[in-house]
This record gives sequence, structure tokens and C-alpha cells, in this order.
Amino acid sequence: MFDTREKPRMVESAFLVGAYFDRADEGLARSLLEELAELVSTLGIGIAGSACVFVRDRNKRWLTGSGKALELIAEAKEAGADCIVFDNELAPSQQRAWEEEGDITVIDREEVILDIFRDRASTREARLQVELARMQYSLPRLARMWSHLDRQRGGSGGGKGGGAAARGEGEQQIEVDRRLARRRIDRIREELAEVRRNRQTQRKQRSDEGICQASIVGYTNAGKSSLLNLLAGSTVLAEDKLFATLDPTTRRIELPDGQPLLLTDTVGFVRNLPHRLVEAFKATLEEAVLADFLVHVLDASAPEIYAFHETTLSVLRELGAADKPMVTVLNKIDLLEGNEARLHELRTHFDREAVFVSVATGEGMPGLVDRLCDRMVDRVSRLRLRLPQARPDLVALLHREAKIVSQDYEGNDIHLTAIVPHAMRHRFEEFLEPAG
Repeated sequence: MFDTREKPRMVESAFLVGAYFDRADEGLARSLLEELAELVSTLGIGIAGSACVFVRDRNKRWLTGSGKALELIAEAKEAGADCIVFDNELAPSQQRAWEEEGDITVIDREEVILDIFRDRASTREARLQVELARMQYSLPRLARMWSHLDRQRGGSGGGKGGGAAARGEGEQQIEVDRRLARRRIDRIREELAEVRRNRQTQRKQRSDEGICQASIVGYTNAGKSSLLNLLAGSTVLAEDKLFATLDPTTRRIELPDGQPLLLTDTVGFVRNLPHRLVEAFKATLEEAVLADFLVHVLDASAPEIYAFHETTLSVLRELGAADKPMVTVLNKIDLLEGNEARLHELRTHFDREAVFVSVATGEGMPGLVDRLCDRMVDRVSRLRLRLPQARPDLVALLHREAKIVSQDYEGNDIHLTAIVPHAMRHRFEEFLEPAG
């Protein structure tokens, strides 16, 4: 129909191409090509070879020059690849030109990420978001999926009523598919709007309960899900794979001072994340926008940590969440054991507020918990209360949402000292005991 072809299902090995247009960008281009190799491998496709090429002038038809295109096609076939994967974004016409010239499947970074997202999506929301992004990607590429019908053009020369006959079957089918695709896109957007309304209701319920909310953000595979698991004692999927988490997962934890905190794990970011994916995943990433503060997790062992840091901040800026209070966490410091120079460099680069931890070994975790408490210190009050035993609902609320420091009984009353979130304080005003 009108979806992209199941290309990654059809290929076994890929030849990777990364083009750069300024010689100063060669290092970045090679780094991105290595990341592309990891993305492609995530789909179970082998890497037959790769080429990082400098392009002096962008070619409208090929992106690279025509001679370089033929050279790369020959190199890919000689390596035994049945697919060429570009790290660069290809226009539909460029994709078609490479496929027609080389008789080989050609995809770009965006299609690779879309297929990974499709494989990872598990909830209805994530599946809808992925389908929306795939449909938007497919729409301008319908022509190349019906090119086999272009030869069947009618022979009518025109005249009244001859317009339809003058068009090929492929062109007519493309028009039908475009209408179907646009209708499906509209339906998906309506369904996502309903999902957003439901999520807003859930958030309002959490907000009404006065519980602080934080979102864990960061580059993909930095250890966000593992951090949530350690803090919450949960079993969120935490694999050593790119984009292991697509659906936001929220867990409630209790901090040492008794404050409850809702922590949400969000989808990981990646360099050159297609804009349409940011748009499609707005409903998921809204968790970051609406959180009280963010926990930004970075892989301290990654050579490109500074680029990863900027990528996350860039996406947050696009979402309107860059100014949120933030706790910066540098994870995986166990992998830098003995490398004091690198640790000193990282401590110098990131502000003094950054927390260095290893989720794998637990090193630095007490300091992180203290930092989370610091972020919430102005959200609680220490209250001395006298509650009638006839109000077990309030006692239950304190046990559930606050921290009870002491509790004694006198007649029909209960004397309590509790650390209570400010948002709940009004519920206990009439039961406050006088100071002294």
C-alpha cells in the first residue's frame, strides 16, 4: 500500500555512507558514521563496509557527485552489501536516483531510526506516534514504490475525457495512495490528541495529590532506565541497546526525608534526530516539559559526551523545557577507573552541581539522592498535628503522601509530627498544634 517498503526485513548486510561538506567536519562525520553502524546493527543487519566522503558541492540528483555515486555503488556491491545506508538525509528524488542507477536498496538514517522505533513501540501511544512519523516519511516517497507502473501509460493524446487515459496506472495509484495516506495521518493525529487528553487527566490527578514530578532525560543508552530501576527498585526494560525505551514509564520513590517523588523515564535522544520524530513524540516528551525538574543522565565514558550533552539540550530547547531546573548526572564512572585526567576534565567542564555516579556499582548514588532532596527542600513543611481518631482518612493520607516522624495517642486524639508537602498543607491547617 502506501507505507515504506519493509526494506530492513529484506536485507542482510549494509554499506554505510556518510557525506560531509566542510573538511573541518570530518571528525564529526566519522563519529556519526560509527553511531549509524550501531543503529543499523540494532536492526540485526550486518555491516559490509563504510565510506566517509568529502563532498565539495552538493549534487541535486545524487547529493555526492555522479562519479563518486557510481564509485560507492560499485564498492558496496563488491563488499557484498545488498543495501546502502546514508547517514545524511536523502531527498526522495535522490533516493530514487541511487536505487535506479545501482539496482540496490537505499535508505537513510531517518528510515533506520523509524524502523528501530517501530520494533520498540509497545503501547498504543508509541505505536501511533511511530506510525504517524512513518506515514509522513512515506508520503513524498510513494512515486518510487509505483515506478513499475510508469511504463503502462495510456496512449490517448488528450482531448475531452482523455486526461485520465493519458495518465499511467502508476500515477493514478499514487494519487489514490496519497489520499489514503493523508486520511490515515489525520486519523492518527485525532487518536493522538485523545491520548494527550487522557495523559493530561492523569497528570492533573498527580498534580492534585501534590507529588513532585521529575523526568529522566538524556542521550540514548546513557543508563536512564537502569537509574530508574535502581532508585525505584523496579524492573523497567534496561538493555544495552539504542532506544530500548520508547514509552514513558513512571515510578514512585520515597526520599530519605519522606518526600514522595514521581520519576519518569523518557525516550532517549540521538544526534540528528529527525524533526518529524520530535514532533511525533511530543506527547511522550511532554513529560519533560511538565516535570517540576529534570534529571539529565550522561554516559561519562562516551568520547562524544559533550556532543551528546548539547544534543539533549537542543531537543529540550525545541520542546520548551531547556529552562527547567536540572540535576546533571554523569553515569558509568566505573568505566573511567584509573583515568583521573578524564574525570578531572569532566568535572572542570560540567558545573560543580553535576553528580558522578555508577548505576552498575552504586558509587555516588547517596550523593544523587541528596541532590534530589535538595531540589525539593522548599516543597515540604514539618508539622506538629493533633488529629481526631475519627479521621483515619487523614492519617492514611499522611502515611501515603508524607513522612511521619513520630506518632502518639492521647484520649481520642493522635499527636503526630510529619514532613508534609506544601501542596497538602492546607488539608491539615485546622489540626496544627501551637508552637512551643
